[in-house]
Amino acid sequence: MRKLILIKHARPQVDERVASHDWVLSAPGRESCGPLARLVAAHAPVAVVTSDEPKAAESGRIVAAALGIPVRTAPGLHEHDRSNVPMMDSRAFISTVALFFKDRGQLVLGLETADEALDRFERALADVLAAEPEGNLAVVTHGTVLALFAAAHGAGDGFQLWRRLGLPSMIVFALPEFRTVETVDRVG
Repeated sequence: MRKLILIKHARPQVDERVASHDWVLSAPGRESCGPLARLVAAHAPVAVVTSDEPKAAESGRIVAAALGIPVRTAPGLHEHDRSNVPMMDSRAFISTVALFFKDRGQLVLGLETADEALDRFERALADVLAAEPEGNLAVVTHGTVLALFAAAHGAGDGFQLWRRLGLPSMIVFALPEFRTVETVDRVG
């Protein structure tokens, strides 16, 4: 059975002066990549592919180095495009994300609807899987697109999943049917 290990990146260093898509990992985030790598190792991936956002790329580099496997970035694996959204307080952000998951075809947050973000992410994953046709594959990405994808493939309510997934976390899927094999809500 071939597996896809979808990983939500480790905890970033939040800096309100910097757009979230440019955040790097925090010190605790980098530390949590060691335990994450041990969990990922159990699935014996042949490579790690990451979003091009720094927090995901750095998470992937640390995991790949610990496992001694190649790492690369791929287009389209980035988070739901919220580049036009200023920093919001937690309550307002969570409420808006709930609406994003509920009204998937409506533009309620950022520059993509939930459906558009999911379509883009699924195309990117298909390209990644086609480029790596053999062996298990680890993909480091982001919480919203991961939850949208997992929900679309039977892993439950996307918003509730988004709320549950920690920094980092992972969901393992059996390929080619994308059946959920394992969910790790929090690492470390």
